[in-house]
Amino acid sequence: MSEPLPVPLVLQRFGDLILGLNAKVLCSAVFVSDRDLDEAARNSAFLPRERPGQAPLVEIRLDRTSRELSLELREGPTRTARHLGDQGCVVLPAGTDPFFRPVPVESALPPADSLPWPMGDADPPGPSPSGVDQERVGEIVDLVFSNPEDLTAAFVILHRGRIVGERYAPGIGRDTQLESWSMGKSITAALIGVLIRDGHFSLDDPAPIPEWQTAGDPRARIRVMDLLQMSSGLRFTLSDDPADWLENGYPDHLLVYTGTVDAFRFSITRPPEFPPQSVGRYRNCDPLALGYLIREAARSRGEEYLRFPQRALFDRIGIRRQVLETDPYGNFLLTGFDYGTGRNWARLGLLFLQDGLFDGKRILPEGFADFVRTPAPAWELPQYGGQFWVNGTGEWNLPPDAYWMSGNGGQHTFIVPSHDLVIVRLGHRRGSATYRENLLAAQGKLIAEVERAGRPG
Repeated sequence: MSEPLPVPLVLQRFGDLILGLNAKVLCSAVFVSDRDLDEAARNSAFLPRERPGQAPLVEIRLDRTSRELSLELREGPTRTARHLGDQGCVVLPAGTDPFFRPVPVESALPPADSLPWPMGDADPPGPSPSGVDQERVGEIVDLVFSNPEDLTAAFVILHRGRIVGERYAPGIGRDTQLESWSMGKSITAALIGVLIRDGHFSLDDPAPIPEWQTAGDPRARIRVMDLLQMSSGLRFTLSDDPADWLENGYPDHLLVYTGTVDAFRFSITRPPEFPPQSVGRYRNCDPLALGYLIREAARSRGEEYLRFPQRALFDRIGIRRQVLETDPYGNFLLTGFDYGTGRNWARLGLLFLQDGLFDGKRILPEGFADFVRTPAPAWELPQYGGQFWVNGTGEWNLPPDAYWMSGNGGQHTFIVPSHDLVIVRLGHRRGSATYRENLLAAQGKLIAEVERAGRPG
C-alpha cells in the first residue's frame, strides 16, 4: 500500500471529485433530460446549500454552444462536463478532450406510435387482460404523487403485460430520459445474459479477464456468476467505508465516476481482499468488470461497442433510445451514469418478468431471470441477487418473490412474478428523504387490488 496523501491534498482531491460529479449530473439534466438548470441544481445535484447574504460556494457556467457545463468552487478547482450526443455527458480530463470518438446510436425499429405496446407505444388491440379496477389504480397513482416534496417524476404500472397506470410530473413526458443511476447495473445483467445465450461464456465460467489468469493469482477463481452476485472479493472502497480504509483519503467508488480514469482498467486491476464467493458486498468493481467482458465480447464479434446495447438488447424489446454514458475512455458507466424513460424501464422489467422472452422471442437464457432474483449465497442477508436487489428481508411492501432494479435518489423497477406486476418509480434526488412512505402505501394497495381482481366473481 502506498503512503497516504497529505490531508490538504486529500481534501482538494475529494472536493475535485465531488465537483466533477455535480458537473456531470447537471450537464445530463440539461442536455439529456432537457430540464431547467436551476430546477436540476436544486433537486438533483449534490451542491452545497447557499447561505443567505453570502456569495455562492459554487459558480455554474453553462455554454450551450460547446454543450459544456462547468462548476467552479470558490477558491478551489473547476470541473467541466461535455455533452457528446448519444453518449450523453462525460466528465472531461483537465485541459483535454475525451480519449474516444463519440458515435451516433440509432434504433432499427419503426416509430413507436406505429406498433402496439410493448414493442411500440400504441394501445394494444382488444380489452386489457388485467381486470384491475382503473379507478382504484388511479387512486394508487394519485397517492404516489400526493406529496410534492417526494419529487416523483415518473410512475408506470404493468399488470399482465399491459400498462394499467402511468403518470409524469409537470414538464416530464413519456419520452423524457431521466436519471436512473444504479438501475443500469441490471442492464449490465441483461447484456451478460444475452452473451451467455450467444455462447460467449456461462455463469460458472471463470471470468475471462487476462490479468487474472497468471499462475497463483486468486482472482482466477472469480466466476462470471460471482461478479453478477457482487461476491468477487476484490478490494474496492465506498464513500461510507471507515477513513483508514481509504488509501488516498477518497473512495474508489467516487474515483471511477469522476476521476477521469479508465474505469474498466481500474476495476479489473483491483487486488483481492477476500476469497471469491466468501463475502457479498455492494461494490462497483464487479459490475464494471462485467462491463469489460461486454466490451471485449462486442469487439470480438466485430461490432461497434457503443452501439452494442442498442442492437443486442434495446431494439429487441421496444426501446428506441436509452442514454448510456461513459468515462473519458468510452467505457459505459452502467453502475450509475444512465438515463431512461419510465416505459423503457417497464420494458426491461417485463423482459425479466417473462423469463427472458419478449414479443415471443427469447432474449435471455431460460432460467436467467430465476438466477438474478435468487439471493446470492455469499451475502449475510438475503438482500441481493445478480445485479438485482431481492425482497428477502421484506424491505418493500411486496411479496417475498419481488426483486428490483434500484438507483440513487429513489429510482426503482420492481418485478413481482407471483402477481404478474412491474412497477416503475423514477424521481429526483432531493425527494429521496420522503418518497418511501407513499410508495410503500401504494404498493400495499396495489397488491390488494391485483389479488382482488384475480379472485373469481
